[in-house]
Amino acid sequence: MSQTASQFGPLLREWRQRRRVSQLDLACQGNISTRHLSFLETGRARPSREMVLHLAEQLDVPLRHRNSLLTSAGFAPVYREGQLTDPGLRAARQAMEAVIHGHMPYPAIAVDRHWTLVASNDAVTPLNAGVDPALLEPPVNVLRVALHPQGMAPRTLNLPAWRGHLLARLARQVEVNADPVLAALLQELRAYPAPAEVAVSDATEMVVPLELMSEWGPLSFISTTTVFGTPMDITLSELAMECFYPTNEATAQALLRNRPAPRAQAGDASGLPFSTT
Repeated sequence: MSQTASQFGPLLREWRQRRRVSQLDLACQGNISTRHLSFLETGRARPSREMVLHLAEQLDVPLRHRNSLLTSAGFAPVYREGQLTDPGLRAARQAMEAVIHGHMPYPAIAVDRHWTLVASNDAVTPLNAGVDPALLEPPVNVLRVALHPQGMAPRTLNLPAWRGHLLARLARQVEVNADPVLAALLQELRAYPAPAEVAVSDATEMVVPLELMSEWGPLSFISTTTVFGTPMDITLSELAMECFYPTNEATAQALLRNRPAPRAQAGDASGLPFSTT
């Protein structure tokens, strides 16, 4: 048994079990025999580069971890991890800018895999009123800002439901991605003081809204998540854009009346042509 084969097998089995897929199901999905898959997991057979990528695709393994599977099998990584300031990602930056700034006067943000703020539009700033400035010092973690007792939590009118939604979403990410940073963040957020109220779901609601008290009165939003399709770059694959939409006319009118004046998009020191705070 080669060292690389013995490293690859347990890692493949770990991802299969994390996805709750049996050997038989994965073999059928991947159009290989269960015997060969068993040999791969036990290290009795060494995979080809194509087989590693094929099985990773069937298990929907994140690109970052597909590189790990490749290196564990003795192959070089194939997915690059660029920076948003790289010339090669210019089109992606422009697309992100179009989504975020095109969403004005409603709030929109972009976050990385650890929920660190990458970019935001001007409609986000008023929503952070009253947040401890220390929480808004880069790097800003938007989940920490949302649930910290000195963040947005005291002004969140439906905090039990919103907190439960965010924690469940983060827990799912930890389960899917096995990211120790996210696991530590989840543990931290769960330790924050929990609301005494019991969240009661409204059967008429299709999604959990964010209900926030502001200087303009109560605001209510639903959100959508946008990601890049078929990314080949790790940074792009881990980038998500959250766009918030008003759920009622009062929220829409409050944001329209208080829309910030347009500002020149000349770029900043990071090379990104939009706000990063």
